[in-house]
This record gives sequence, C-alpha cells and structure tokens, in this order.
Amino acid sequence: MQPAELRRFGVVSGVLASLACLAAGLWLLTSAGFNHEDPLPTALGFYFVGKALFVGPLLIVTSLRGRD
Repeated sequence: MQPAELRRFGVVSGVLASLACLAAGLWLLTSAGFNHEDPLPTALGFYFVGKALFVGPLLIVTSLRGRD
C-alpha cells in the first residue's frame, strides 16, 4: 500500500471506530438508563462514549502524522 492509501485507511478506520463506539455507548445509556441497582450498563455506556471521543481522533491524528 502506498502512504496516501494508508493515510486514507487510517482516517476511515478512525471515523468508523469513533462512530461504532459512540453508537454502542449511546445505545447502552438509552436502553439501561441510570439504573442504581445495576450500574454496570451505565458504566459501560460512559466507557464507550469516552472511548469514542479518544480512540477515533487518536487514530486520525496518528495516521495523518505518519512518516512518508
């Protein structure tokens, strides 16, 4: 693969990872709500939303800063 193709692949995978984690986190938060008897789904929802805000942009920045 050429460097431009790798950069494009990195950006696309970063966007897809961010969207998938955000969708999973929002689904967990909307389906479970803030249940005080079983806080695990709420905690996992917040984890996936936080992961979406960190992992996707990190993949994008890393792929754009890549060496030629």
